[in-house]
Amino acid sequence: MKKILNDPNEAAAELLDGLVDYYNGKVIKVGPGAIALSDIADDKVGLLVGGGAGHEPIYHGLIGPGMADGAACGDIFAAPPPNIILEATRAVNKGKGVLYLYGNYAGDLMNFKIAAQLAAAEGIKVETVLIWDDVASAPPSKKEDRRGIAGLIPIVKLAGAAADIAKDLDELVSLVTNARDNTRSVGVALSPGSIPATGKPTFELDEDSIGIGMGIHGEQGVGIEKMMSADALAEKMVDLILADDLPIGLGDEVLVLINSLGATTMMECLIVLKKVKAILVEKGVSIYDVMLGPLVTCQEMAGLSISFTKLNDTLKPLWDAPCSSLGYTKL
Repeated sequence: MKKILNDPNEAAAELLDGLVDYYNGKVIKVGPGAIALSDIADDKVGLLVGGGAGHEPIYHGLIGPGMADGAACGDIFAAPPPNIILEATRAVNKGKGVLYLYGNYAGDLMNFKIAAQLAAAEGIKVETVLIWDDVASAPPSKKEDRRGIAGLIPIVKLAGAAADIAKDLDELVSLVTNARDNTRSVGVALSPGSIPATGKPTFELDEDSIGIGMGIHGEQGVGIEKMMSADALAEKMVDLILADDLPIGLGDEVLVLINSLGATTMMECLIVLKKVKAILVEKGVSIYDVMLGPLVTCQEMAGLSISFTKLNDTLKPLWDAPCSSLGYTKL
């Protein structure tokens, strides 16, 4: 896999420096792998996101007004260490506590838990909401075992708006849990991405096959099938989401995210969106808003995911609030 790099082992560190340059003074490094907004209101509840690099623009590209206050960034596809998370926690803490928001992966769980304990020892109150939107990774009865995939984009946007209005950490936890519990996703893979340090693909998949329900690193999904048309694939993916325990039907309004995993083109995403909308319209479901593009990626991995967030009276005003970040901006 050809990539434009210097030292492949320094890719995560260098991309973070480039990200800080992109924000041009609005974001600062507060430690190795830890970044935060340079200006955070004194009375604000802190929102900290984090995870491994290699999935840009998440997580560290989701910092900005109306989005996260800071991010803890690990190496390529690796959880950030506790010391990095702690540095970021200190930077976003303004006396009202900090919410950790990240995907449900073993390394992240362990390191963020340690960081929360270290923060508590310093008098910083920390709460956590795990993102587990991937319907293909566990049944509804075991939602706590599900992976966090592309649904984190609408969840972080909603959480960012919630953090701007929450009077305390408990209220923020409640609002973000509402967003998380109303979001479902499923992904498919056509070909793998690669790890910069090795140049090797992260998994193997036959040229004429498609992985249904695979995770953003190539983790096992619900099966491997022969390639199919965009319409057939959209139907299969939507069916997996709608068969879950979140009822979406007549009269409901949803946010729709069509996410490219890196190499899949906007053309393909738009063709899938066309079919997704037709399916929802037939079921009497209204699309409140659409997000589309390479938002949760895996290097040059080919494939896409579909996410639905079911809106309610609490979530709608949070979605309508403006936000600005590298990863997502809403005017």
